[in-house]
Amino acid sequence: MEQRKLGSTGPTVSALGLGCMGMSEVYGPADRGEAVATVHAALDAGITLLDTGDFYAMGHNEILVREALKDVARDKVRISVKYGALRGPAGDFIGMDTRPAATKNFLAYSLQRLGTDHIDIYRPARLDPSVPIEETIGGIADLVKAGYVKHIGLSEVGSDTIRRAHAVHPIADLQIEYSLIERGIERDILSTCRELGIGITAYGVLARGLISGHWSKDSGKAGRDYRLMTPRFQGANLDANLALVDQLRIIAAEIGATPAQVAIAWVSTQDKAIVPLVGARTRTRLTEALGATKVTLAPEHLAALAKAFPPNVASGTRYAAEQMAHLDSEKPATT
Repeated sequence: MEQRKLGSTGPTVSALGLGCMGMSEVYGPADRGEAVATVHAALDAGITLLDTGDFYAMGHNEILVREALKDVARDKVRISVKYGALRGPAGDFIGMDTRPAATKNFLAYSLQRLGTDHIDIYRPARLDPSVPIEETIGGIADLVKAGYVKHIGLSEVGSDTIRRAHAVHPIADLQIEYSLIERGIERDILSTCRELGIGITAYGVLARGLISGHWSKDSGKAGRDYRLMTPRFQGANLDANLALVDQLRIIAAEIGATPAQVAIAWVSTQDKAIVPLVGARTRTRLTEALGATKVTLAPEHLAALAKAFPPNVASGTRYAAEQMAHLDSEKPATT
């Protein structure tokens, strides 16, 4: 598989990464055995970047990743971990804590759950409004010096925060949503990262399955699927967004690929510093996603996609209003 370097200071990883969150929660029931088999299949296919978070199912996801990697040489994989999100016993999100002392505590638990002596990329999941980003990054920088963390990343923050963080310690990559229907980073964040030599790990490249070609108005109703509570998957918004997928199907058919493969390939084509994260929970979905690495988008294909998917084409916001309010990445840059 093609390899890409995350920014000027980050690690070299596979051109596709595997997002593991859905293997534990959020998207309805998941099969643990199939999840482990999917991680193994990803590694066999050349994927080296695994993304998780210590708050995904309250540690369950890190334990699952440990199980999947128990017979894998540590230097064959790069583990990215998000931290800082606080959750209650009912699973509700109750805030952020990225104080240096809390950061050390979160890391200690992640190292134990993952069964490793270091994290390759460690990042706060969101900006903590009560802690200056300089303090948070300084705390992680201390862990880099101690050898527990190899690289520092960010997640869903805007250009101003990126610059302040990068001034404290080199930032390897920014993890942020990016897809045919979510183009927010193109306003200024992408150019800021290019200027500073910061890579992008793009999640939501299939808009949580919405533009995969597999979602319908009847999807997600078995079990607790968080997507049904988000604006883009509801009512008239869903109708409008699925109509966009119909256009994607037409373009994909002309290319000889699936809608999901074209959507992933489009993100990958935007910049060599971007690594799409695919949230495949099964080997079948993983195989389809891997096919995107063989899709070549010619200028006429890119033009057709640009016409069908202009900026701000999606109906509805990507998160509910309460969650949108916590996205520093949605704030306009001041510098």
